[in-house]
Amino acid sequence: MTRKILSLVLATTTLAGAANAADLRMSWWGGDSRHEATQAALQICGEKHGHTIKPEFTGWGGHFEKVTTQIAGGTEADIMQINWPWLPIYSADGNGFADLNTLSDQIDLSNWSADQIEAGSMNGKLNGLPISTTGRLFAFNKTTFDKAGLALPTTWDELLAAGPIFAEKLGADYYPFEATSLDAALIVTLYGTQMTGKALIDPVTNEINWTKDELVKAIEFYQSLVDNHVIQSWKEQASTGVKALHENPAWASGKIAGTYQWDSTYFKISTPLEEGQELAYVDLLSQDGQKTAGIYRKASMVFSISKNSKDPVAAAEIVNCLLNEEEGVDAMGAARGVPASAAARARLLETDGIKKEQIDAQQLVLDAEGPAIHPFMEHPDVRSAMQDNLELFAYGEIDAAAAADEMIYGIQEALDDI
Repeated sequence: MTRKILSLVLATTTLAGAANAADLRMSWWGGDSRHEATQAALQICGEKHGHTIKPEFTGWGGHFEKVTTQIAGGTEADIMQINWPWLPIYSADGNGFADLNTLSDQIDLSNWSADQIEAGSMNGKLNGLPISTTGRLFAFNKTTFDKAGLALPTTWDELLAAGPIFAEKLGADYYPFEATSLDAALIVTLYGTQMTGKALIDPVTNEINWTKDELVKAIEFYQSLVDNHVIQSWKEQASTGVKALHENPAWASGKIAGTYQWDSTYFKISTPLEEGQELAYVDLLSQDGQKTAGIYRKASMVFSISKNSKDPVAAAEIVNCLLNEEEGVDAMGAARGVPASAAARARLLETDGIKKEQIDAQQLVLDAEGPAIHPFMEHPDVRSAMQDNLELFAYGEIDAAAAADEMIYGIQEALDDI
């Protein structure tokens, strides 16, 4: 009798486990290292929670179009890696994805800060959990600044003063900083944000926050960097034929001694430096009377759950495993950068799965203040409006006022279209 009861209990337990098992799909883009790490993590997390997850991965090219087609037809994967700027495209009202707030029993949301949760929310609904948080920081070559007899700058005025000293003490081909193309546009954005205390595009109202005069001042500040031998002119930089900083011999040798880059690029830009060169990330430079430090901080990408998933609870269990639980975190490693999850960061630092330099740089990003960044700042048409007209200004084809007019027109046109 006892044996029959035990058999019944075991059978019931087995059937309950089978009933709770789910067949899920997960889609993402990336390179080979990300594909391998994610597949391994899905295998481990699936076994842990009793689910099977079919991987669907591609390279970056065409992934947006693929996901757009799937979402339009209601055939998207249960779990999706979504580029942060895509959230307002797919879910302007917050209803395009599952609200992860309703799955907090499965996902430990306490591992994300309020700002990070807000970054993944649309219309008050948590549409995506930031996988990693990134931001722009200043990095300086301490070796070159020591050679010039200067401490690393902490203010824009100190950086402006360094230009002539570099030219006098080190030579005309030495510059304390670099900024062209997107980097130059982001310097204009940073300076204007510090000055006004406002993001260029309001993330709540979808309106341009700055006046034309404020934008003109930010553009003119860029020109002051050129005039004071802080950076090469746009034309001079273009004439070198070098487009990427980490491929620039002048950067590797220390002749260019400063830059404004994502914290996640530390090893990308430090590795090319010649032996003996020391690179340091520092806090954002400040200006007199600034209203904010102006950090450009954003979620690099998010994990979202389909609103059409047949088993969102099972999907949430897998998401939590990938982002918070030791088994998933160990398998994923740093395949998507420094994790936004506090639990994952602590675990990878403990196991040497990520380097201290990366953690320290990201902490500067997390500690800095600044208004929320609108996802449309990453929109190709908005970036084109900023970069193309700044380039025309840099080449002397239009003045700052005309550049500001064209930027505002181009940005507003992109906002109206969206």
